Amino acid sequence: MTQELGRVERPFAASFRGKRKLFLVPRLYEPPDDVEEGIGILEKYWMQVQAQVESLESGLGPIKHIYHEGLTEGGENGLGYLENIDHRCHAFVYAKSQSGAILEATEDAEILGETLDLQRCLMLHFTNNKVAMQIHDWFNDSVRRRYEHVSKRIDETLTEDGIALLIINERHQVQFPDDVDVFFVAPPALDEFRRWVDTWLAKQKSASVENDLDSEPSSDHVSGSAG
Repeated sequence: MTQELGRVERPFAASFRGKRKLFLVPRLYEPPDDVEEGIGILEKYWMQVQAQVESLESGLGPIKHIYHEGLTEGGENGLGYLENIDHRCHAFVYAKSQSGAILEATEDAEILGETLDLQRCLMLHFTNNKVAMQIHDWFNDSVRRRYEHVSKRIDETLTEDGIALLIINERHQVQFPDDVDVFFVAPPALDEFRRWVDTWLAKQKSASVENDLDSEPSSDHVSGSAG
């Protein structure tokens, strides 16, 4: 069961008493440092995430467990890793850990490493279709096992009536346990960031095409060279 909301009324909250609850926060990846508009939207996103999560906590109770994709270690080591890859997310998670939430190890290091290596392999140009298909199938299998492990970690560590937070990409394939109610945290800046990414990527593609055209020799230059 997935809910998309940022505020929980008390009568509604009572219906979740005794159940395991998970707040799902989409992980947004950092734009380049020189793209001020995208960074501004991302900062707004995390402010709105904090407000919505606090509203959920006020109705349902405080977060006790935090899961973040990519973390093979929890606690201080996990926080250190987050600080290196995403300081905005780190600030949010650190504040929750200071309030008593436990940052859990979420991933299996072996499976995660396998998935990332295969993902890099898929960026190569294959000359043999059979090899390409085998690598693709292997990658899909590793992705399945990766998300199965994430689901297992949540099931093993989230106690009865417990409340947790999961930060993970929007294309994840985690199948949550049947007795876990999932609340999708979707502040307005989420759609704003999606639209900005689409626009920014389109501009990058257009600029790349223009550069390719500018780099091509003119027809006069070609005919002159041939002569």
